[in-house]
Amino acid sequence: MEIRVYTQNEQAKGHFGDGEIVENKPIGFPHEGSVVKRVGPLFYWAWAKSLKTFEIPLHPHSGFEILSYVLTGTVGHRDTLGNLQEVSTGGAQIMQTGSGAYHAEELGKDTEMFQIWFEPHLAQTTKQPPTYHQYDHEEFPSEDVDGVQVKHIIGSSGPIQLVTDSLMSDITIPAGKSYAKELPAGYAHAVVIVEGNGSVAEKTTISENHTPATKGDFVVLSSEGNSTAIYQASTNAPLRLVLIQVPTEVDYPLYRK
Repeated sequence: MEIRVYTQNEQAKGHFGDGEIVENKPIGFPHEGSVVKRVGPLFYWAWAKSLKTFEIPLHPHSGFEILSYVLTGTVGHRDTLGNLQEVSTGGAQIMQTGSGAYHAEELGKDTEMFQIWFEPHLAQTTKQPPTYHQYDHEEFPSEDVDGVQVKHIIGSSGPIQLVTDSLMSDITIPAGKSYAKELPAGYAHAVVIVEGNGSVAEKTTISENHTPATKGDFVVLSSEGNSTAIYQASTNAPLRLVLIQVPTEVDYPLYRK
């Protein structure tokens, strides 16, 4: 298993307006300077924070599947499909942008959110009508795995299923505890540490070589064979992470970055 940790200094930066919204980008757009350009069909990942209420005006998208996941606060949405919605802490909005639509987002003061782009086969999805759906926090199933809280967002265990091969979970590990997650051959885990600090390791029969990770880090794990990743919280605080699983390669052309 290969484990890479990218600090915030290795991630791209962005902003809207005069800095009303600031962004840290584990995966940036082309030419934005993030060390990680993509992880398989995971095309873009931004962590946005609003210093005051601010609207990003109407702008177009097509082809990509775009998820907005609210860590805290509120995010308003309006689009040319006729939707006018708002989602709050723990909720999500998903646009499968298809043949194209315009949308605008308003972040309330002190809101933090992820915006994440997944790349399906664009030549196919751009022929499909665009769609919009949103989900409140209570609509996402959660399970307790030996004290670890696992909230399922994307995949067969969650309410969101994408065209892009992907799974997504929001995981909180109590202080001093660990969580094991299978990593199938040919897949990667892309992980942002939301709160706390801890380590990441491959589960082996001999020993576990732990790689430290702390808030804001972007961790990418990949393996040629079936393996298991161990996410370990430090002894002094819980570790919260958002984990996305995608294939490292797909059988269709990806947008050149």
